[in-house]
Amino acid sequence: MNFKGKVVLITGAGSGIGRKAAMMFAERGAKVAINDVSEEKGNETVEMIKNQNGEAIFVFGDVSKDAEKIVEKTVEVFGKIDILVNNAGIVPYGNAEETSDEEFQKTIDINVKGPFLLSKHAVKYMKEQRSGVIVNIASEAGLIGIPRRCVYSISKAALLGLTRSFAVDYVQYGIRVNAICPGTTYSQGLAERVRSSANPEETMNKMVSRIPMKRLGKEEEIAFAILFAACDEASFMTGSFINIDGGSTMV
Repeated sequence: MNFKGKVVLITGAGSGIGRKAAMMFAERGAKVAINDVSEEKGNETVEMIKNQNGEAIFVFGDVSKDAEKIVEKTVEVFGKIDILVNNAGIVPYGNAEETSDEEFQKTIDINVKGPFLLSKHAVKYMKEQRSGVIVNIASEAGLIGIPRRCVYSISKAALLGLTRSFAVDYVQYGIRVNAICPGTTYSQGLAERVRSSANPEETMNKMVSRIPMKRLGKEEEIAFAILFAACDEASFMTGSFINIDGGSTMV
């Protein structure tokens, strides 16, 4: 997969899957715009890319409020946008009764409204160049029921609907839109949550036990799927969901 000459905007790329994908895009020749609400983490990703002789910039912004500015800054610096990866998101815990109205709205704003607005502003440029790719990072939670993930599941199911709506509306302009549905993936954030639980070993074992492959996903495995969905070799794929979940959605 070669992304030389491509401009990629990745939201939530200050850590985790977003950071890993950003680095992998840069390694393959892409110019990468790193978006995050943390300047420290976002700039850290930029420096990691530059240390590997890649090209990247940091674009600060909250996807639910600053979507247009984030896209405009990317185009201002790099002259275009070829690939948008809607990766930023939050994971609230709780069933419906445990979820406040404020938490519900915040989750929808970041996990659904943000990708909608970013995609809306990105396709303006993609239409002009008659090409472009949008990759939405959804979740297995948008496909199956997971205990105490009520509003998160709602938001990720909505993101899958957004994926297919944009795919059918913009295919005539050479724009492809696909979604990645990761299962439980090991990350620094997840590790911290496990360590802070009452019984870390039991918590980890419980997560692993429901996965047919009996292990957690790796950030690079999800990132590779993102690159595949965005690459020219996948040019016949649009409106598709790719499950990277160790088999969780098949049982």
